[in-house]
Amino acid sequence: MAQDSAEQASPAATARTLLPTLVPALLVGMVASLILVGVSTAAEQLQYVLWQNLPDALGVGRYSVPWMFVMLFATGVAVGLVVWKVPGHAGPDPASTGLDAPVLPPTVLPGLLLATALMLAGGPSLGPENPIIAVNVSLAVLVGTRAFPGAPERGWVALAEAGTIGALFGTPVAAALIISEALAGERTKGQLWDSVFAPLAAGAAGALTITLVSRPSFDLHLPPFGQPGWGDLLASVVVAAVGAVLGMCVVYAFPFVHGAFGRLRHPMLMLPAGGLVLGALAALGGQLTLFKGLDQIAELARDPDGWSAGEFATMTVVKLAAMLVAASCGFRGGRIFPAVFVGTALGLCAHALVSGVHPAVGVAAGVLGVLLAVTRQGWLSLFVAAVLVVSPGILALLCVASLPAWLLVTGRPFMRLRADGTSAR
Repeated sequence: MAQDSAEQASPAATARTLLPTLVPALLVGMVASLILVGVSTAAEQLQYVLWQNLPDALGVGRYSVPWMFVMLFATGVAVGLVVWKVPGHAGPDPASTGLDAPVLPPTVLPGLLLATALMLAGGPSLGPENPIIAVNVSLAVLVGTRAFPGAPERGWVALAEAGTIGALFGTPVAAALIISEALAGERTKGQLWDSVFAPLAAGAAGALTITLVSRPSFDLHLPPFGQPGWGDLLASVVVAAVGAVLGMCVVYAFPFVHGAFGRLRHPMLMLPAGGLVLGALAALGGQLTLFKGLDQIAELARDPDGWSAGEFATMTVVKLAAMLVAASCGFRGGRIFPAVFVGTALGLCAHALVSGVHPAVGVAAGVLGVLLAVTRQGWLSLFVAAVLVVSPGILALLCVASLPAWLLVTGRPFMRLRADGTSAR
């Protein structure tokens, strides 16, 4: 009887209700994907000039220690100028934002896009996800609420987030999982698939658009992994737990490092100082610890035995520290992609230490643990860890490994700060 009453109070949507949302969702997904492609392409071209053409013209080593210091300091100066002088100051403090981006005024968006492109080209260890989602959300709300005054703002936000996430990962599955996780804490009218219908369409449009334009791939082409054994289960649990602990170390350090840079009080001091610290970290960890990390994990995966355990451990710690510094000093960017690099380096370190740890198991479990700590998004962490290693046998291991790793992170501070500088929970 109670179940019948609940069904009557929350009827499922009809096809007539859902169909009108399809075209706006597809348009939002396509535009969100094209904005991501445009910013990423511009950043890649600038990166080529800054890290190849320019040092070659000057007769300086492309990734020599002096050049890394110069470029990261110069990137801090350039982004600092944007934050200081450009209208809107490139948006809110990135330490206070996540994937659920705020709706920003239109005047903020050009500066935010410029700061993001400069950051991506210059080498700091952050990805494009947070600022691109913020831009796409703000544009979708601006245009959508004017074109359809009766439509709720939250619907446009969900479409833009889903379209961008679909484009970022090249599949709508990630968007559907994240939207479903967000809806789990809300009272939604009707069935879950009714609520994710339009966002799933936006995510599919974003994923298909970027696939047609640039054909992204997350498969690292690691040595094939067959049926899991007891040793693989133990390895996945241990590596995921270690990744979660390492990620939580950064989470707990975040407010203190952010506060240290905050005492400089001006973007033209905070960001160049952060650039100098990042230059020192790059000198310690090498060129693979620069940038957002996707191209670099592919290079690591091409030769899992090409580095020693000590070198993998150094890259793991340096990349974690670089992500922490870049997020603390004011660079505009997200933490998912550098966290993936950290998890990959950690997993290959485990393989180098214990040859019985399969590279695919180590990488997937390491990425899972680090992402759980840094993002606190369970579905996203499982999804990213799984797509890096295209193997059905890895899924059961990851589901089991996620349980103790989640116990280590749940209920603890997020890697996001409140306005007073304390960690959000």
